Amino acid sequence: MKKLTLFNKILYVANSIVAVLLLFSYLLPYVSPNVVATFAILSLFVPFLLIINIGFLVYWIVKLKKQFLTSLVILIIGWFFISPFYKITSKNDASNNDLKLMSYNVRMFNHWKWTKEKNIPAKIKKFIAENDADVIAIQENISVKEYELDFKYNYIKKKYKRGRFGAAIYSKYPIVNEGYIEFKNTSNEIIFADILKKKDTIRIYNFHLQSLKISPEKENFGEENSQKLIQNLKEKFTQQAEQVALFLEHEKTWKGKKVICGDFNNTAYSWVYNQISKNKKDAFIEAGKGFGKTFNYWFPMRIDFILTDATATVNQFKNFSEKYSDHFPIQAKINW
Repeated sequence: MKKLTLFNKILYVANSIVAVLLLFSYLLPYVSPNVVATFAILSLFVPFLLIINIGFLVYWIVKLKKQFLTSLVILIIGWFFISPFYKITSKNDASNNDLKLMSYNVRMFNHWKWTKEKNIPAKIKKFIAENDADVIAIQENISVKEYELDFKYNYIKKKYKRGRFGAAIYSKYPIVNEGYIEFKNTSNEIIFADILKKKDTIRIYNFHLQSLKISPEKENFGEENSQKLIQNLKEKFTQQAEQVALFLEHEKTWKGKKVICGDFNNTAYSWVYNQISKNKKDAFIEAGKGFGKTFNYWFPMRIDFILTDATATVNQFKNFSEKYSDHFPIQAKINW
């Protein structure tokens, strides 16, 4: 530190702070929001912390300063403990027996004109048809005839009897059982369908966990509103924890092959993801490439997932870039 300029000393203090924050973030998957709700908020910022530490690492290396070791050590620890932020290689195998599954939060097919782009419902339906998935899990569905997809089998669940909002699972294979996990005092839910593929019965869980209801471009981050935002996030993360507990209990009733997919409204660095993904394979980690971005935001956020039971083989994973919703669709080819 003595040989550093004043500017570099200030920079290294900042480096140390973000390095410590990143180190703390490695504990996030093991601390329930029910215990420390505020701590869970940090999970949203892990990608930022990773990039900032990488920036500091490069800066100190270019300057030929030993301070690069601070971020380097923290990043190496993270390599072994957290989900990868970026995948360099992918897997692109195929089998005639693959189950091709897509998950897509369609934002109600733009029913309320969130975007001014025309013919969004037709574009979404065309995109889905062109990719020809065997099963598609839809979040933020709206039960309007013109939005229904052309599949032989489906399970369309409306959250409220008199409403149209909900979730759907469409399948080329027969659906032999269906149901849902009810969440109270929220429009979010989990639905499931058991599909019959040849002699195999495969359970598909379609997730839409508690929405955080954050609109960064609309937020006023003054002191009062920042406090409201933090309080809102604490409440939403606690709700997510309660919803995950309901799922984990329900999951115990099924011992067969399964896929868990959908909008988790949380990142791969969270307690929520850690609980759901235990003893499972993340299709992006198994076969994906790049950042795995699933949310239409300036920063690469991965909050939509496809997970399989441990016996499955993920032969392919795709992220799509079509901007027909505030989420991007994802797709995987899975075999057992």
